[in-house]
Amino acid sequence: MKKIFTKLVFTLFCLGATFSFAQKNDVGAWYMYFGNNKINKKLNWHNEIQYRNFDAIGDLEQLLIRTGIGYDLTENNNNVLLGYGFILSRPYVNGEKKENIEHRIFQQFITKQKFGRFNLQHRYRLEERFLQDDFRMRFRYMLGVNIPITQKEMLPKALYASAYNEIFLNLNSPTFDRNRVYGALGYVINKNMRIEAGYMNQIQENKNRGQIQIGFYNNIPFTKN
Repeated sequence: MKKIFTKLVFTLFCLGATFSFAQKNDVGAWYMYFGNNKINKKLNWHNEIQYRNFDAIGDLEQLLIRTGIGYDLTENNNNVLLGYGFILSRPYVNGEKKENIEHRIFQQFITKQKFGRFNLQHRYRLEERFLQDDFRMRFRYMLGVNIPITQKEMLPKALYASAYNEIFLNLNSPTFDRNRVYGALGYVINKNMRIEAGYMNQIQENKNRGQIQIGFYNNIPFTKN
C-alpha cells in the first residue's frame, strides 16, 4: 500500500510539473505541513506551513505560516481556536513580480461528526486581515470528509479518500471572494501521522485555477494522557 501511495504522489508531482510548463502556470503546486498537537486534554497547538508555487517548484506564489491555541469544548471535539497568520505573497502584476506581506488574526470553530465510514468536519473561520495598504475581514466555511477505503476506520496503514469544499466571503464588497473544491487520496502512517496527495480547483470572480497539493499531517501530542 505504501508503494501504491508513493507512486500516486510521484505521478501527481509529475503531472503538476507537466501542466505548469505546458499551460503557462495554469496549474500550480502547494506543499503543506499541518500540526495539531495536544498540550493537555483540552488545549491544543495548531501550526502549519504552506509553500505555494505558480508551477511545480521554484516560482514562489505564496508562503503561509499559521499558528494558534485551541480549546476543546467537549472531549476531542468542538474546538475553538485563536490564531495568527503571516503571509508572504509574490504575485505577477503586469508580468512583473511584486511582494506583499499580510498579517492575519483569525478565530475558528471546528466540529466533527461520524456517520459509518464518513468522518465529517465543519470549520467556521473569521479572519481579520492586515494588508500593507488595507484592512479586510473575511468569513470562511469548509465542509470536509475523510473516508477509509482499505479499512473500516482511519487506522494505521489505511488508504482513504479525502474531499472538501470551502467558500470565502468578504464582509465588505465584493462579498464573494473564492471557492475551493478538493479531492485526494491519503495514507495513515500511524495514529499520529498521515499524508495526502490531491487536486484543488480554486474559483474566483475572474479566474479559475488548479493546484496539485501534497500535505503532511502531524498530531503527535505533548502529553501521554
